[in-house]
Amino acid sequence: MAVRHHLINATPSQVWEVLSDGSRYADWVVGTSASRVARGVWPELGSALEYTVRLGPWEATGTTVARRCEEPGHLELEVDSGPLGTARVAIEVRPWGTEALVIVDEHPLRGVGGAFHNAAVDALIQLRHRSMLARLANVVEEHAGADRGRH
Repeated sequence: MAVRHHLINATPSQVWEVLSDGSRYADWVVGTSASRVARGVWPELGSALEYTVRLGPWEATGTTVARRCEEPGHLELEVDSGPLGTARVAIEVRPWGTEALVIVDEHPLRGVGGAFHNAAVDALIQLRHRSMLARLANVVEEHAGADRGRH
């Protein structure tokens, strides 16, 4: 299990605005180049996003399904990466003074990722989370700054 946290200079509601916008998924999820709602109303329970990963000329798609959604504090996702399997990604957004503490907890569920899950895999997930949470913070803080500028 890989758990990481990041303090974001925005309110939990401002973080939730980004998390609940399916078109912004690719802005903060590392390795994802595009995203679109595939089913339902994101991030309602059972709704799904389809995402694209590009590596040079190689391109693959995957699906992310919302398994738990409690605005503005909890979002749990099942990410299906095809042959690599699926993973549970739980995102918790807590108020921290005037800011938001975001905690991500991820672990493989099925497929190759689940079968070969170990401490080394968790270390790689931690590195990805560090980058992902920094990207999320940038997106949220830019969005929050734009909102402040309009008022």
